Amino acid sequence: MNRKDGMMYAPKNEARPVVQPGEFTFAAIALDHGHIYGMCNGLIEAGAELKWVYDPDEAKVKAFINTYPGVKAAGSAEEILEDPEVRLVAAAAVPSERAALGIRVMEYGKDYFTDKAPFTSLDQLAAAKEQVRKTDRKYMTYFSERLHVESAVYAGQLVKQGAIGRVIQVMGTGPHRLNAPSRPDWFFQRDKYGGIICDIGSHQIEQFLYYAGCSDAKILHSKVANYNNPEYPELEDFGDVTLAGDNGATQYFRVDWFTPEGLGTWGDGRTVILGTEGYIELRKYIDIGRSTGSDHVYWVDGEGEHYEQVSGKVGYPFFGELILDCLHRTEHAMTQEHVFKAAELCLIAQASALNLTPETLK
Repeated sequence: MNRKDGMMYAPKNEARPVVQPGEFTFAAIALDHGHIYGMCNGLIEAGAELKWVYDPDEAKVKAFINTYPGVKAAGSAEEILEDPEVRLVAAAAVPSERAALGIRVMEYGKDYFTDKAPFTSLDQLAAAKEQVRKTDRKYMTYFSERLHVESAVYAGQLVKQGAIGRVIQVMGTGPHRLNAPSRPDWFFQRDKYGGIICDIGSHQIEQFLYYAGCSDAKILHSKVANYNNPEYPELEDFGDVTLAGDNGATQYFRVDWFTPEGLGTWGDGRTVILGTEGYIELRKYIDIGRSTGSDHVYWVDGEGEHYEQVSGKVGYPFFGELILDCLHRTEHAMTQEHVFKAAELCLIAQASALNLTPETLK
């Protein structure tokens, strides 16, 4: 895993299969974002068999097969979609194209697992909802900053155990390194990536709904800006949002593309979860000046102050749960309603954001 490049974030862990060999087959379509590797790693470690890959870019397919030897290159997406053995399609398409691909996958009777952000418009969300209703297939999303981060998984366990009482606020920071020269053209096109809140902000809103136990929320305020990248006029390099959940909990989060070159990882992602009886702080990818390792969990409760580095100790249960959900038509990994609500809120926050780019305020 390249710790300097968030676009290639692809954690690995020990295999914890939940199915027998050959019991759950999946395929990868659309390799536009490097997160496809993290998605496939998680599923394979949980026992899934990766059979096919398809992308029109032969270089991407070659690199993918080098990583996953034995995977067959399909000549078209239809070759995969018409294979009755394939139960799920994992995809990391250009964000604006994710909904259309997912609708097509579900039309063929398969579940869909997409990189975040799952949509770039409310119309896409509405169409996906209708297709889920018609087909009873899943439209799942790879919210990696919670699902593929052991400290975030551990925090969820602490919250469920009641370690800090009822959660009343979540604060999050999601800084990322821009690495502009290595980014594809679509990354800088507003209609294709959807805006910074729609994109990396979706992680933050999903975490809030999960940790605070909210089924809905209201966007109180949101802002975006392009402060330092005038050569990419459609890029937003800063965004922040304040929300209020339907149970009274609140959230503030900030996302940006300002990770300095001196940081040893692609972003100093942090989360602070305040409860009625304590609080938790996550230093997900690094503990600056102290440890280059990941997954630092600090928490305080009625008994004292606690710290644990949980890297390699917790695992990533989402992937096994997703496989079993697909097989048994259950919703233990994540409910469909949760996916769609997180997507809806980030789209609303993006659409209503005040633009603070200095040129727009003149």
